Amino acid sequence: MLRYLTAGESHGPALTAIIEGLPAGLPLPEDYVNRQLARRQGGYGRGGRMRIEQDRVRFLAGVRGGYTLGSPVALHIENRDWASWQEIMDPGAVARLDQRVVTRPRPGHADLAGALKYGHRDIRNVLERASARETAARVAAGSVARRLLEELGIEIIGHVVRIGPVAVPEPGGDEDILSTCLAEAGGVAEREAVSTPDLSRLRELLDASPVYCLHRETAEAMVREIDRAREAGDSLGGIFEIRVYGLPPGLGSYVHWDRRLDGRLAGALMSVQAIKGVEIGLGFAGAALPGSQVHDEIFYSREKGFYRRTNRAGGLEGGVTNGEPLVLRAAMKPIPTLYKPLRSVDLISKEPFAASVERSDVCAVPAACVVGEAVVAWEVAASCVEKFGGDTLQEMKANYRRYLECLRREVAPDMAGE
Repeated sequence: MLRYLTAGESHGPALTAIIEGLPAGLPLPEDYVNRQLARRQGGYGRGGRMRIEQDRVRFLAGVRGGYTLGSPVALHIENRDWASWQEIMDPGAVARLDQRVVTRPRPGHADLAGALKYGHRDIRNVLERASARETAARVAAGSVARRLLEELGIEIIGHVVRIGPVAVPEPGGDEDILSTCLAEAGGVAEREAVSTPDLSRLRELLDASPVYCLHRETAEAMVREIDRAREAGDSLGGIFEIRVYGLPPGLGSYVHWDRRLDGRLAGALMSVQAIKGVEIGLGFAGAALPGSQVHDEIFYSREKGFYRRTNRAGGLEGGVTNGEPLVLRAAMKPIPTLYKPLRSVDLISKEPFAASVERSDVCAVPAACVVGEAVVAWEVAASCVEKFGGDTLQEMKANYRRYLECLRREVAPDMAGE
């Protein structure tokens, strides 16, 4: 069983994660995790906190000589802003609890609901943990899972498809949104190119985009929209898409509700701060179509085995991967902290006020996309550990190879002896 926990406050000393269930022998350099942490801090529209923090992970346990030991892995990410907050956030009795007190809940945050739930009269006790700063620890943990998936030939890529009113143009027919991006970038917008794209090329395009959008013209319009929102003291949400390639059929299960991979993936994405909707494949659009335009017909050939010509299901049927690329999208609401605050009511005096303003982003959709990749990587890796097991990476990979060989014999029995 692969699992993890995170701990830490936004302005506390550090963020921590503990991972249990990794096989021994997984190559895991710190720089690999740090590259993903740097991507999370990027993206046009981020706030001042990103100029302070330069997130770097330290392995405190479970890794030696660049390889996992099979024991729990402890991750540590220092909060550089702690130096300015130590007197206020100190865990001891010396903490200045009378300083930087927050009693004005911000609409759209966990502030009021959290204070009522835990009985806090200082909302700082809520916002410090509810803050999306916590996602740095989740990206670190998800990066470890991603490293494991790469050993199995499974790769993940995410891209932004909407910020506010600006979106990548809708594709036509059975094409999907990636085909639109590939065509605009000069690639081939055919199904084979979409189902097995050149991921290194796509990552180059994403790294060159300030908003992690593969469609260049749309990305430029997104930047202009973010600038308009900043000038107006407002914020913007959007939609990002996560794709997983190289998945075998058979991950997840249909036998119990909590083992369905679609439910686990949707829950993981919905757990990311500010995410308000998740869809897989056609998602909500499929609700308006007849079944003949929703389900993917099944074909067979000696060369391919069973295959589909469309991927409207997004790679999942009945809670189980079907061998097609996994396609998920998540909708992020605008950041609730506004520099022209909405109305609220003081927690203590009950008097109306303009809500408190904490340092915040104008748009964090690109960063949320990186977090989305991490939580999806975690759930897919957990499904792989569940199915293929193994105390060592070598054992897990051998189990995986045997499973793939069984699938090949099943889909092409007449070729098994060739």
